[in-house]
Amino acid sequence: MRILLLGSGGREHALAWKIAASPLCDELICAPGNPGMADLARCVAVDILDNAAVVALARAEKIDFVVVGPDNPLANGVVDALAAAGIKAFGPTKAAAQLESSKGFTKDLCAAAGIPTARYRRFHDAAAAKAYAATHPVPVVVKADGLALGKGVVIAPTERDAVAAVDLMFGGAFGDSGHSVVIEEFMCGEEASFFALCDGETALPFGTAQDHKRVGDGDEGPNTGGMGAYSPADVMPPMMVDLVMKRIIQPTLAAMKAKGMPFKGVLYAGLMLTDEGPKLVEYNARFGDPETQVLMPRLKSDLVPLLLACADGQLAHVDAQWTDDAALTVVMAANGYPGVPHKGTVIDGIAAVEATGALVFHAGTARRADGALTAAGGRVLNVTATGKTIQAAQAAAYAAIKNLHWPEGFCRTDIGWRAVARETKHR
Repeated sequence: MRILLLGSGGREHALAWKIAASPLCDELICAPGNPGMADLARCVAVDILDNAAVVALARAEKIDFVVVGPDNPLANGVVDALAAAGIKAFGPTKAAAQLESSKGFTKDLCAAAGIPTARYRRFHDAAAAKAYAATHPVPVVVKADGLALGKGVVIAPTERDAVAAVDLMFGGAFGDSGHSVVIEEFMCGEEASFFALCDGETALPFGTAQDHKRVGDGDEGPNTGGMGAYSPADVMPPMMVDLVMKRIIQPTLAAMKAKGMPFKGVLYAGLMLTDEGPKLVEYNARFGDPETQVLMPRLKSDLVPLLLACADGQLAHVDAQWTDDAALTVVMAANGYPGVPHKGTVIDGIAAVEATGALVFHAGTARRADGALTAAGGRVLNVTATGKTIQAAQAAAYAAIKNLHWPEGFCRTDIGWRAVARETKHR
């Protein structure tokens, strides 16, 4: 089978690593890929937001199956374009991808289907949003309606902060994504990431993780696309998984089918575990980043048949098997992130990191003409390790990082801190 993987980040490198290991994969092509993915596949420079170019590449390469990694191509309708060309793909249609591309769409669907989530209001003009914020108890959460690289969310502790956030979004800080704004109540609890493979009818639980969104240790500082993650999330025992499937995932699938836009792909639920039970923070319509970097090393099953089952409506006939080990990934970011990252700096020591047994998934890297590996983005590398416990995986990841020579990069030093504290307490 000839497989095309769209994307170039750490998530896609982890997917490429797993797909390339499948006996079903005869050749893997990545578009556009990155230097790490180039060790596993042939990379082709194509604009993945150009649906016609993606279809042309798939036809030229006689691709049997396309796996879509990032959110933007899904929101742009690449799966629809591929389907129209008779090419099988993993991922939702443009209509179904609204679960991620429009927070307002998802909030309205939750309200109609009785799916537990934060109380909210949608606004299309700044004056009405600021008037509402002035009367709403603080803290309050202000969200750009559309895609914003994981950064279009502001937790406003005061009315002044809420008004500033509204002005920021309607002022164009997130482009078209901020033309509509959702304001919702602040939910208290612990966050977790939950994944379910879906084929429009059936949902298969596909792992748990906990991301670390804030840039600094102790969850301080501004939000990022994610500074690290671990799996499984110890706050998501089997009973909690069953509850999420019953109250959140399955009603969502039913509601989407009733709307005539059945969801096929991976449904990534960002959850808040409150005193009232799990509530949906938001949906993503693709695998998480950096959660994929800890899910793939734990997955014992061949990934390709699972993705095919989603596309073919056959999930009821497959299962996913997982190792008992934990996995933890630490994001190495370029200085300046999540503001303007310092690009072009040279990174050495990847081989030494991997010699410890850790995996290095590339995110924002580039290869110079002289062969040097350089930083080309904000989140640059993901160093992933496994262990019998979260604490063991954490120790292995940070020990491996010591072999990396990149003075212009940084990382959080406490990924997994909540789980490690609980493990230590329960010994």
